Amino acid sequence: MALSRSTRVNLLIGNGHFLSHFYVLCLPPLFLPWQAAFNVSFAELGLAIALMSGTTAVLQTPVGFLVDRYGARPFLVGGTLLMSLSVAAMGMAASFWQILALATLSGIGNSVIHPSDYAILSGSVDKDRMGRSFALHTFSGNLGFSAGPPVMALLTVAIGWRSSLILVGLLGVPVVVAILLQSSILKDQVRLEPKHVGARLSGRELLMSRTMLLFFAFFLLGAMAGAGVQSWLITVLHTVKGMALEAASSALTGYMAGSTVGVLVGGWFADAHKRRVLGFAVTLTVASAMLTLMVNLLPVTPAAVIILMFASGLALGASRTPRDVMLKDASPPGQVGKVFGFVSAGLPLGSALTPVPFGFLIDRGHPELILVLVAALLLASLLCVGTARSTARAAPVTLPAE
Repeated sequence: MALSRSTRVNLLIGNGHFLSHFYVLCLPPLFLPWQAAFNVSFAELGLAIALMSGTTAVLQTPVGFLVDRYGARPFLVGGTLLMSLSVAAMGMAASFWQILALATLSGIGNSVIHPSDYAILSGSVDKDRMGRSFALHTFSGNLGFSAGPPVMALLTVAIGWRSSLILVGLLGVPVVVAILLQSSILKDQVRLEPKHVGARLSGRELLMSRTMLLFFAFFLLGAMAGAGVQSWLITVLHTVKGMALEAASSALTGYMAGSTVGVLVGGWFADAHKRRVLGFAVTLTVASAMLTLMVNLLPVTPAAVIILMFASGLALGASRTPRDVMLKDASPPGQVGKVFGFVSAGLPLGSALTPVPFGFLIDRGHPELILVLVAALLLASLLCVGTARSTARAAPVTLPAE
């Protein structure tokens, strides 16, 4: 049976998004083999991921401007190819500085993914299916994060780290070929003047507007909370609750699984109840914060902790697609690339901000504060999204014709 056009678009875009997340987390399982091969420190090993992720975060916004001006498809093809071949070339590196250079190149390629993907989805998918398409996009990225470490660990044992990198890096080639062969169904975002009348802003002024800065803060605070859970939940549960490491690890796995499933739930709701996305996102974010506090404050069993963390992840994951839909709705026509490039840069930035200060709190003997701060960050993020949504509706913006 022939696949629908929307399904084909989602598969093409989702495959590239899967790889972009997969490549980031395929590197940590190689740290020990790299240390033996290149005689480098753990700090130097961490630099490889820092360069890949940092380059992506810094370049997303300027790439978004280019996507809006010249179209998304050329950048998607070129970026995916550069990202993939750079990873494959790591398998042939003779020294660690070459690994670092290739990680940077892969990060440059990765920087096109979010601006290009959202610009294409906005132009290629029916409005009635936009929420589900955004949900599938996020879902594919989560799968990439989940698959990266175990797949690379197994491949390294089976065929060695060099062959593993070459193999997974070359996976990007058929993805690029598929995009080229099916490029006729990938439509760019519509570039029309909005019907409403509003303030005329330049691209830079748009990103520095109150609405976009509030959306950026919403993404940033949510990512900070998520990074706090992912980095320190096992330590907190073991230290504060006395849970065995296996049970604490299961609670984190439950949280991540719930978050991944929740994304799909949020996509369905965003399509079925378009006018209620703000209330849905707020309710679920509050629920996630409250469930996290219950784990921290109540005398619950390890089994109950696992269930509560799954529910917390489910609620937070379900809030993500309404978040993306609200940002898309607030974006002026033809400006989706720069808007998503800028605002989604808050995700890697937020993930980088909390692990160190939260670790400092644990070092100072206050692990019980970690989940309280996670809940506080989630609740603080609601002030940003509520104000951003109301501001976008009260004062929509247009941009001058280029």
